[in-house]
Amino acid sequence: MMRGSQKDLPRPAQTPFDPDGDPDLYRRWRDRKLAACPGSAADLRVEVADPERLSEAEAEAMLDVIRRTNMVIYRAPDHGGPRCLRALAAQMGLRGLDRNLLAGEDGLSALRVTPEKQGRGYIPYSNKRLLWHTDGYYNPPSRRIRAMALHCVRPAPEGGWNRLLDPEILYIHMREADPEHVRVLMAPDALTIPANTEAGEACRPAETGPVFSIDPVTGDLHMRYTARVRSIRWKEDRRVQRAVRWLEDYLGTGGPHVYRLRLEAGEGIICNNVLHDRSAFVDGDSPEQQRLIYRGRYHERVRDTHWHRLLEPEDGHVVPQ
Repeated sequence: MMRGSQKDLPRPAQTPFDPDGDPDLYRRWRDRKLAACPGSAADLRVEVADPERLSEAEAEAMLDVIRRTNMVIYRAPDHGGPRCLRALAAQMGLRGLDRNLLAGEDGLSALRVTPEKQGRGYIPYSNKRLLWHTDGYYNPPSRRIRAMALHCVRPAPEGGWNRLLDPEILYIHMREADPEHVRVLMAPDALTIPANTEAGEACRPAETGPVFSIDPVTGDLHMRYTARVRSIRWKEDRRVQRAVRWLEDYLGTGGPHVYRLRLEAGEGIICNNVLHDRSAFVDGDSPEQQRLIYRGRYHERVRDTHWHRLLEPEDGHVVPQ
């Protein structure tokens, strides 16, 4: 019996993200993407009356923004909490929560200053700045984080600003600068995250994989990245090092379509795991002045937000499901 024959392999979808693929498809998608991208953080916001019961118009407004830039900021009158986040995410098609090591029993993480977690090196549970990253960059492919949601219960009195960047926009600028950068960052051994060890035991094995990858069924782009210089290992290859320097320079200078914002009480983010960072913050003395944000990480993308939606009015392109 033959194994691994060509007929057993999934047929990859057409995609604009293959640097050696159809150049016309890439150019048409690129032009439509840049033209549709919101101009400011204010353009990312959608007002919702009840996040647990979106109206059809509210849901479509949120999906429209996500289709254009892979993220949306919602603003609700009720500050809500975990139930609010889970209900809203479910309405966006997000149900496959990644139950990571530090998540609660409901699968969500309460991001606030927690000395015991901070002492173990988990920066999200401190008031320190977080460098550019996508969530779950250390996860294996079987637990890939394709979407992420945040809900702000309380902002800090000072600081706690985020910058957000759509990986598809970054991909465009990198490919325009040098397609070879994209090719080498798609190598299966481009980036290694060493094992996470505590008390001499590995609680997470080392993970090696690409920075950019393409979903073989939908053709969507996925990015796996962290700007940390400790606890990561880049492939020892000159081309990879050049690509990483370009990436660091681009993120360091704040290129086009980098959105800066601070979530206020009742606001949140739903996104297809976009690049983001966080500035340091200062909590107040009372519990009511201490920053609290709930986070959910999901294995699927936001529903109906595949790359081809930007081209459908033009050519009716459909990606197989």
